[in-house]
Amino acid sequence: MAKTPTVYDVAEHAGVSIATVSRVLRLPDAVRPATRDRVHAAIAALGYVPSGSARGLAERRTGVLGLYFPGFDAVDEVLDFDALAGDATPAPPFTVVREPEDAAGPEDAQGSMLFMDEVLRGAELEAWRQGFVLMVGVGRDDPVRSTVRDMAGRVDGLVVLASSVPDDELDHLAQRIPVVVLSGPAHGDRFDHVTVSNTEAMAELTRHVLARTGGRAPAYVAGPADSPDSAERWTGFARAVADAGIAIDEVRVLRGDFTRASGRRVADELRASGLPPALMSSNDQMALGALDGFRDAGIRVPEDLVVTGFDGIDAAAHASPRLTTVRQPMIELGRAAVQVLARRLEDRDAAPMSVRLPVEIVLRASSLPPA
Repeated sequence: MAKTPTVYDVAEHAGVSIATVSRVLRLPDAVRPATRDRVHAAIAALGYVPSGSARGLAERRTGVLGLYFPGFDAVDEVLDFDALAGDATPAPPFTVVREPEDAAGPEDAQGSMLFMDEVLRGAELEAWRQGFVLMVGVGRDDPVRSTVRDMAGRVDGLVVLASSVPDDELDHLAQRIPVVVLSGPAHGDRFDHVTVSNTEAMAELTRHVLARTGGRAPAYVAGPADSPDSAERWTGFARAVADAGIAIDEVRVLRGDFTRASGRRVADELRASGLPPALMSSNDQMALGALDGFRDAGIRVPEDLVVTGFDGIDAAAHASPRLTTVRQPMIELGRAAVQVLARRLEDRDAAPMSVRLPVEIVLRASSLPPA
């Protein structure tokens, strides 16, 4: 087996110092183009690959950032790979299912992940731009096996979704590495925070709905009780309702879990108890589930009631009718979180940062007068 080339081999081949090779790899703009080209030619000729572990030992860094969010979709059945690879009768390579034309889409728990899919894309892009590798952890933490604790020992800093990790656990982790909390406002803690204008946007959207329905109280479906985003959106909704002279006890408040299936259950409950003039949801997935349930029951949106969501996921633009929502800058949330984390790594003693990104209210057919 050929000897693995080292940085010393590259320096000798290019006729430069080891320090110059290091600058080319880490700060290429600081090196003259001719020298930079010579070093890159040597790297290509030798097949040299920088050693992340060696660099990490020298700099006391891993070059890896962590992004942790909870597992919304618990896996109850595990595929038996031993049976697949053994002598058992093999399963057919495919099956064919004829689905009715009017069948609703799958109500899987993974619908809740659509928000995090976009955040993850943004975090990956920014980590690459900053010269880091991104490690992603998904899990439901328990005292026996803590995914986030395992990650903390392998990364330089960590981005966590608000409320996905207990505050005392975050306090413990923050003694070792920087922590950025995503989608949760600061509340006197020492973490950096990146969030969006939840309260203001939901208040404005509520004013739009009230104008559309003649000032009659809409129903509201909140998210999980421990979700900071859900709490901020409720604050905006309640503020706009109060400003309109509506007592909050006149509002029918239901609770879901941010999944499409819970939104369908809300639709069934409202259908059984009497339709409100509007249903405002604290996320898109629940609003889309409600649209599914109303459509199956022959209830027209927006003719019979107005429906709105919050997040701006792609499915909202393709719903029938297209869903009025608040579009979050999901990719930018991921990018901002990584930017804040990278900045924190350069200055561990700076005061905690709080970044709030603007959002966009998108009015569509589900809340507009029929054409």
